[in-house]
Amino acid sequence: MGKFLLGLLTGAILVVLIGVIGFFAIASLRSKPATIADGSTLILHVSGDVPEKPPVEFSIPGLGERSSITVENVWSMLRRAAADSRVKAVVFEPEGASVGWATMQEIRADLENFRKSGKPLVAFLKSPTLRDYYMATAASKIYMPPSDMLNLKGIGFQMIYFKNTLDKLGVQVDVEHAGAYKDYGDQFTRASMSPETREVMNSLADGLYGDLIDTIVKGRGKDAGAVRSIIDQGPFLAKQAKESGLVDDLRYEDEVFGELKTTLHQSELKKASEKDYARVTDASAGMGGSGANSAQIAFVVGEGTIARGDDSDASGLESGAFDRMLEKIENDSSVKAAIVRINSPGGEVVASDDMWRAMNRLKAKKPMVISMGDEAASGGYYMAMTGSPIVAYPGTITGSIGVVFGKPNLHGLYDKLGVTKDTVSRGKYAMIDSDYSSLTPDERAKLKQGIDATYDDFLDKVSKARNKPVSDVEPVAQGRVWLGNQAKDKGLVDDMGGIDAAVQKAREMAKIPASSHVNLVLYPAKKSLLDYIMQAAGSDDGSDALAALAGRAGLEPVRAALRDSRLRVWMHGGMMRMMPFSFEFR
Repeated sequence: MGKFLLGLLTGAILVVLIGVIGFFAIASLRSKPATIADGSTLILHVSGDVPEKPPVEFSIPGLGERSSITVENVWSMLRRAAADSRVKAVVFEPEGASVGWATMQEIRADLENFRKSGKPLVAFLKSPTLRDYYMATAASKIYMPPSDMLNLKGIGFQMIYFKNTLDKLGVQVDVEHAGAYKDYGDQFTRASMSPETREVMNSLADGLYGDLIDTIVKGRGKDAGAVRSIIDQGPFLAKQAKESGLVDDLRYEDEVFGELKTTLHQSELKKASEKDYARVTDASAGMGGSGANSAQIAFVVGEGTIARGDDSDASGLESGAFDRMLEKIENDSSVKAAIVRINSPGGEVVASDDMWRAMNRLKAKKPMVISMGDEAASGGYYMAMTGSPIVAYPGTITGSIGVVFGKPNLHGLYDKLGVTKDTVSRGKYAMIDSDYSSLTPDERAKLKQGIDATYDDFLDKVSKARNKPVSDVEPVAQGRVWLGNQAKDKGLVDDMGGIDAAVQKAREMAKIPASSHVNLVLYPAKKSLLDYIMQAAGSDDGSDALAALAGRAGLEPVRAALRDSRLRVWMHGGMMRMMPFSFEFR
């Protein structure tokens, strides 16, 4: 009876999920290509996260589309809009953008480049944050509602530490690291910043605050002293923001659109959303993009925490899927060059090394440029050590050349809970990773050998890729984090710039004529829901893809059921002979 009920429940779950998926798939099939009318105004709304890697996109009848624009989308849209005769103006509407500093610099530069076209570019702010305002300073006019507030008040960092909490719980954490500034484990072993951490954080604060001042000076035509004095008065009511010259005027949104309609001599403003314009091809925008006079450059996104795995749709950066993607580009004769866009804080040592190897294989076959996003640090910097040119933003977080290891000792917590552990082991270091004891001096020495060897390997790879002796690399390593402009001064990156600079460098390396149009081919490509359906149908049993879909649809219990190992075996067919519980060796 139990088996019958389990089978019935599983079948019902699958039927419901497949029904939901089928509904969305039909909607995806019915979606029409985006079109744009002559005389359109592009409304560029940026809110929340702006990822590097495109998320799954699908249409829901009655609810519109679920999609998100990427950093490359913004670059491409504004570049095309500047040359598209049908686009007459852009209204930039940031609202609670949660982007990193380098992404802010990219979007602002893209807006500045559009403004060079001579077409109107105005910004309308809604409860603007520092990020929103920073990007909006590229506009010729900045407006905000009369009753709103500009939350511009400077830059502050807060770091959280758990040592006192862990002490109360009876938990200790053993941390070993290579590099005086490799401070990731400090949050578990300290109650405040170390002198090295405070030194780095002050350096970052000085660099980013200086860039904020310079950006406002450039955008609003004020001197640096005046801007510093103004920021010290923030945050600002809308009226105060206008009086301080931070915005041009106070307007409601319909008034902004009304003034723009008059400027464009239109009886009705023709609005085109960023989601629609992102789906307009280069060809339909009057810019070409195919044929004999077009060159393909792969734009490869490596985003997220690095781990071993083979899921191209994972939220992080999995080495197996990434390596396979690079191999595909390596063997594609139509691709003339590659830009690898790294936005990663690092992760697993072995996974970083796997991707480093794949990056070097690609570099041997194709001209390759590294473009760093918000962060390309630790493992994210390691994988870039191919000798290829590295382009970073002034605000990119990079470096962190070091290694860290941490292990909790939960013995004290177990004591409070009345839990005891008893052990039988063979081998001197068999229990080196036990959560019931701290490291012994011998165990700590053993771990330190591995950490130091890994650190030396990191230094060696940086030395060879950057063409510097290890003695020159080591002082700027030590696990220290640098801003992009600081990293350039230290010889860790080559040039400052964003996507435009990377494309230009790739064009030069691949000897692509100036007369040829460059077509960026995104890897991994944006996928519709139908793509996921086909992926599920083509997998061994469909369980991985179906589970991913369930998670994206918010059906977490279904996702968990589909990830259950017993169900996965059952879906292969046949009877199971499996333990009802599992155990592991340490």
